[in-house]
Amino acid sequence: MKKLLVLLLLLLALPALAEEPLPPWQPALEMETVAEHASGTLIWRIGKTKVDKTTVYVTTVWMADPGQQIGKATADWRKNVLPTADIAKREPGASLIINASGYVTRTYKWIPENYPGTNSDYYFTPLGSVTVTDGETFRCLEGVPYYGLTLNTDGLRLHVGEDPEAVLAQEPTQTWSFYVECPIIRDHQSILDPEWKFTNSKAMRTVIARIDANNYVILTVTSNGGGLTMARVVEFLMEAFDPEWAYNLDGGPSSALMYRDGNGKLHTVWKNGQANVDVMTFSELPQ
Repeated sequence: MKKLLVLLLLLLALPALAEEPLPPWQPALEMETVAEHASGTLIWRIGKTKVDKTTVYVTTVWMADPGQQIGKATADWRKNVLPTADIAKREPGASLIINASGYVTRTYKWIPENYPGTNSDYYFTPLGSVTVTDGETFRCLEGVPYYGLTLNTDGLRLHVGEDPEAVLAQEPTQTWSFYVECPIIRDHQSILDPEWKFTNSKAMRTVIARIDANNYVILTVTSNGGGLTMARVVEFLMEAFDPEWAYNLDGGPSSALMYRDGNGKLHTVWKNGQANVDVMTFSELPQ
């Protein structure tokens, strides 16, 4: 009751917005609180629990204006990938940070067959037929459908096989993408491909899901306990949260979950074992 009263008082302190934000959402799930943050424009909580003996972190995020509060930081385009903490330092105002896009390097050379050119044309860049960072378009592969996320004025949008030009016409400010099969829930229904090689393989994972216009949930599956299959992840998300949609971000050793405390110190909840190409960040509403 005390926490609910605090949240209501924070909501009353919100600045005037174009639309009244929906209230903070909390899942009906018993979890150990690892870290939390609450202000008038940003509320998040990192909870720890177990699913089938595997330790998972469930992070709930409420934002007054997701279109302005979700951000992106990246490694250097076509030059390198970087440790996630180093990328996070490029966004010093970010309160919460997770790994995001899959990518192509000399080690991870795979690209879809419908990408023009050769593997080396895509080294040190994210997967996805559209790449936009801070409003600048770095890639648009004509005729190659886009499977990924975009950040627009209303927050994150899920795209499942859309024309790249149509995606750009919506004027996104950021994009994040991975495999074609990574959209896993849409309109509250599973769209997970049962034939995908990762569907029934246990692994570490990072998944983001939208609950409503102002609330998102991030699932970080660890290796403590063996990991989870994608099929089990989808089942868990639908049973516990019933999200509007869910998207599988890069997983395995790329998975990372970090936050900054009130003094700006960066803390790592789940440390990844390799470099990344970009991150997704969550910050206070700009003044």
